[in-house]
Amino acid sequence: MAKDKQPKKQPPSSTLAATTTTTTTKKTLPDWPVFKPPLPVVSLDFDSPIQDKVVVLRSFFPKNLCRDYVSFLRTLPLTTTPGKPKRGMAVRVNDRFQVQDPIFAERLWSETGLREAVLDNPDMAHLWGGEVVGLNPNIRVYRYTPGQFFDAHYDDSNNLTLSTPENPFMPVKTTWTLLLYLTSSTDGCVGGETVFYPNDRQTKIEAIPICPETGMLLLHKHGDDCMLHEGKEVTAGEKWILRSDLCVKR
Repeated sequence: MAKDKQPKKQPPSSTLAATTTTTTTKKTLPDWPVFKPPLPVVSLDFDSPIQDKVVVLRSFFPKNLCRDYVSFLRTLPLTTTPGKPKRGMAVRVNDRFQVQDPIFAERLWSETGLREAVLDNPDMAHLWGGEVVGLNPNIRVYRYTPGQFFDAHYDDSNNLTLSTPENPFMPVKTTWTLLLYLTSSTDGCVGGETVFYPNDRQTKIEAIPICPETGMLLLHKHGDDCMLHEGKEVTAGEKWILRSDLCVKR
């Protein structure tokens, strides 16, 4: 199970992420909506708000597909995280759902243009930390409603086994967090920025906020090179996110 925990660097206190989740079995995998229209709908070109640490693909999902997904995600059995985390864990207050779904992970990787955007860009090959072979099948759904937030923390790297066409038991590790924003201010969501602190200090003057954009995919480096970051409080509307990770061969 992928989780956010303490990297080797020494962060401020309360920077670990609680891992209370709802996990389904193979018998109850979600019937995810089809990607309609076929993806991608635009040329997927990476922008880099923070060089070598954060990249984004805008309009990764079109807005109508985001609406379809939000409507579907509302039907899932979301669980609210505890307001009081375990000792040393970052405070996270949101509603979440988690499922091991390698088929959907493969769809996100191979049926959206993401695989080509990552693999066919030699100028960015050095970023990923190895040969990218797919996405973490641990799919997470996050909903933030007014008053909910995710305090400053780091995302850890995880070792797992991935089934690929060339090897059904390929040893891999995660290297970049994947966040797909399904709502934004255009949908009534106020707040909820993902804020990065490049010097591992939670100071306003050094903060680099990334505002949610409907359909935008954000990748940020995690593990030992992860920046301290937080999800700011949502003050109106809802912020919906799909979460996975890039996986590279071990």
